[in-house]
Amino acid sequence: MITCFIRYHIDPTKKEQFTQYARNWGEAIPRCGADLIGYFAPHEGSSTLAYGVYSIENLAAYEAYRARLSADPLGRENYEFAQKEKFLLREDRTFLKLASAPHGEGSR
Repeated sequence: MITCFIRYHIDPTKKEQFTQYARNWGEAIPRCGADLIGYFAPHEGSSTLAYGVYSIENLAAYEAYRARLSADPLGRENYEFAQKEKFLLREDRTFLKLASAPHGEGSR
């Protein structure tokens, strides 16, 4: 399992648009096959950093998921919404593997 962390730099005057964008992904991402952990909007501290986090089996599954997401009506609509409203200033993706599992077990 890999986890995709998307770091967004958003226009701080358009947080409401980012929130709508996040809610739309909250529907589309699970429907298209990824395990959505969540979208996180600025609250305290930076007013421009936001995150999206989801897990997927591997990079091959990611490629198939991306194809389904781009064919999904809400997925397409959300891409277009972001382009039209211009609230995303930058978007970076990083794929990480959980290194600390299993949690809570003492050393052996």
